[in-house]
Amino acid sequence: MSAEGPALEKLTRRLAECPPEFLAEPAAGGSGLVRVDAVLSDLVQDLGGPPLGEEDAGLFTSPDKKKRNHLRLCLVCAHLLHDDFFVAARKYAPPARAFLAESLGDLAGLVSAELFVTDPDRREELARLCLDALGLRPAGESEAQAKDRLTTLSSVEREKVIRATKEHLERARQLREAMKRKAAEEAAAKVTRE
Repeated sequence: MSAEGPALEKLTRRLAECPPEFLAEPAAGGSGLVRVDAVLSDLVQDLGGPPLGEEDAGLFTSPDKKKRNHLRLCLVCAHLLHDDFFVAARKYAPPARAFLAESLGDLAGLVSAELFVTDPDRREELARLCLDALGLRPAGESEAQAKDRLTTLSSVEREKVIRATKEHLERARQLREAMKRKAAEEAAAKVTRE
């Protein structure tokens, strides 16, 4: 996040105007409309890298229906990353490829791809995640501001907090039950002694 990227408003507007083709059914397992591997290969080339090799392309052609949202989220990201700022620089192919292949799985498991187009907070989250993956921060923000806002919006971080809270509440419930059992046992022991 050391370098300044484009204005956040520009990227969120781009997401809000995402064409419906980028939310179409990914071609996987013999069905679907959009070849995600081809779209991403074109994107990587436009960002200054070589086209996706067979192995990389295979990451985006999974017949697994569970990966459908991940593939759709990759398409939305492809639209976002095809912004003139990134294309003109011709240097963001490696981090973009890594981001699309490795970093979106958890997020795709939590949030529907459509929400990154329709919901203002999710648009901002995705724009910030993309910038962070490329080592950029939104124009006009300090590195600390950008990191703080990304953490605040993060669906993955929010899910971790929710999960930790549920675990804490469950441990507290178990402790209360154990204390009640112990109190009941002590009361029963007292009665038998008297």
